[in-house]
Amino acid sequence: MDRRTFLKGAALAGAGVGLGHLPGVARMEFFGTAAAAVPDYRAVVCVFLFGGNDSFNMVVPRSAAEYSVYANSRQNLAVPQDQLLPITALNPDGAQYGFHPAMPGMQELFAQGRGAVLANVGPLVQPVTRADYLAGAAALPPQLFSHNDQQDQWQTLKGRTVVKTGWAGRMADLLGAAGGLLPVNVSLAGTVAQQAGEKTTQYVIGRNGAPEFNGLNGGNTVNAGRRTAFDSVLDGANAGIYGRAFASVERRAIATAANVNAALATVPTLATPFPDSGLGAQLALVARLIAARDTLGTSRQVFFVATGGFDTHDDQLDEQPLLLGDVSASLRAFHDATVELGVADRVVAVTQSDFGRTLTSNGDGTDHGWGGHHLVVGGSVLGQRIYGTMPRLEIGGIDDTSGGRIIPTTSVDQVAATLARWFGVADPDIDRVAPNARNFPTKFVDFV
Repeated sequence: MDRRTFLKGAALAGAGVGLGHLPGVARMEFFGTAAAAVPDYRAVVCVFLFGGNDSFNMVVPRSAAEYSVYANSRQNLAVPQDQLLPITALNPDGAQYGFHPAMPGMQELFAQGRGAVLANVGPLVQPVTRADYLAGAAALPPQLFSHNDQQDQWQTLKGRTVVKTGWAGRMADLLGAAGGLLPVNVSLAGTVAQQAGEKTTQYVIGRNGAPEFNGLNGGNTVNAGRRTAFDSVLDGANAGIYGRAFASVERRAIATAANVNAALATVPTLATPFPDSGLGAQLALVARLIAARDTLGTSRQVFFVATGGFDTHDDQLDEQPLLLGDVSASLRAFHDATVELGVADRVVAVTQSDFGRTLTSNGDGTDHGWGGHHLVVGGSVLGQRIYGTMPRLEIGGIDDTSGGRIIPTTSVDQVAATLARWFGVADPDIDRVAPNARNFPTKFVDFV
């Protein structure tokens, strides 16, 4: 075997494990061997809807007066009133609401008290009124309505400061060795800002399990020879700091992939069926990783999964039912899987997205907005409720910046602070996770 063949077959084949994520894997912390059992397991599953979900068509007022305002603003994009899936909240605000007709799974979870709506959420530094916004009198997150900037705001809660960590990464830093054979933070959607910490780093995994160095796998003579050669390189003279660090990266990548895949191999096949979609596949693997929690010795996990296509500038009426239907069915299946595993009350799933969208139609779709509704699912969720304040969906109304962009009334920081408290972060440390939550009348939303 010549040098070129070796490098291509061994090193490059392992890009998904080591070479492709060097900064993350290099700082990955390992906390010893797996525990026999984990008595106090908890997991947060963040479902990011990339592109900016038009959530004002996901949760819609169906009572006559409120629907009339909605329909007048949405024009040709309004969901027909008689097609909405009715929900009855235990904390009514005087109006009635319904889910998009493609979301029967969420309607069922809401009715069962296992799902709730987080109303009008978005990045905020402090409470903002329309008068404040128009007068320039409130501190605002920079670059509103920008995909990349607002995704970063959701994931880091940086407000108007500069940070290098995400809110889940900061939780992991505070909880230390809660990850067992895995870090606390696991992403199935590539390296993301939300999972990055100062002391701990996310582990990136594929929807089919931990990718291994393909050139080193298997029991045939060629692969055995490659593995021997590769180990020899790693164990060779690495006098320089970079050589030693690189060797450490590769060893950890190989060991972690082997540990994860070995743990997954012990998990029985789940009876719960998942949708045949990218999101369904990601959540199915999350359920299997949760099932392997005792083998992996994990007591706390934050999983990041994602799906895209929500930047519906056009073809919204055709595309959104498919998108929302997938989200609803995938969340329903995932919750059912946690019930099957006996951990429903220890797992909370919550949606995230770049921003909401404009109330106004551009003819065939909508443009970038600000506030929007989100979903939370789990056995410990105080469900069948709508948390926060539903906005008035009126162009030029009390909640509109202009052009139908709704001002959020619940901050992403408040949502993250609530999850952090449930996750086990001590109250004095909540401000380190969600630094802007203290700027609001109530720091927590209390949905769990």
